[in-house]
Amino acid sequence: QSTVCEKIMELLGQNEVEQRQRKVLILSQDSFYKVLTAEQQAKALKGQYNFDHPDAFDNDLMHSTLKNIVEGKTVAVPTYDFVTHSRLAETTVVYPADVVLFEGILVFYNQDIRDMFHLRLFVDTDSDVRLSRRVLRDMKRGRDLEQILTQYTTFVKPAFEEFCLPTKKYADVIIPRGVDNMVAINLIVQHIQDILNGDICKWQRGAMNGHGRTYKRPFPEPTESSSVLAAGKRSHLESSSRPH
Repeated sequence: QSTVCEKIMELLGQNEVEQRQRKVLILSQDSFYKVLTAEQQAKALKGQYNFDHPDAFDNDLMHSTLKNIVEGKTVAVPTYDFVTHSRLAETTVVYPADVVLFEGILVFYNQDIRDMFHLRLFVDTDSDVRLSRRVLRDMKRGRDLEQILTQYTTFVKPAFEEFCLPTKKYADVIIPRGVDNMVAINLIVQHIQDILNGDICKWQRGAMNGHGRTYKRPFPEPTESSSVLAAGKRSHLESSSRPH
């Protein structure tokens, strides 16, 4: 979840670093929602548009943006307004970084994008916790409780079960209890510090163990979000959140 990425940034002390000087940055899948037609936007304002479906995202723009970031280029990332459900004219400038934390609800769904990550993390949070956080967040965005609950039961929960949960199989690491699992988060932070310090000069996703099999290491205790860390010269970390 986005809270996991924010906690990682906090522990690394990157929140206090000027934007251009940051070695670690967060990029959200939320920024890449498609521009809606007038009809789709009318539905969205009534809570009748499915923002949790894979088709809601501009995957081509997402892929090209990530590719440019990996290549060390400065990019302009779209800015999305969750109140009006629209992509704003202004963009956010993202400067090159050594580690990129990429978070979103369906970051593992598209294979071309999924294959860009060197480490994939799936943040597992209890469904009741997910719902309560969603209600509080959406009410702050001016939505009424009935609309929030209707959207959750009609779109969010079914989409999670159909599209998000199955991508858990692609995760290299599963983090139960989300941001409350400080053991797992501290391990990820240490891994990122090793990358930044040059202790990991060459790190490939799907590292092979002595028997030639891909080695996956779940964190203590093994169900909703996802996360990814790409190492090597540049790293990417995905985690899923629910913007709508």
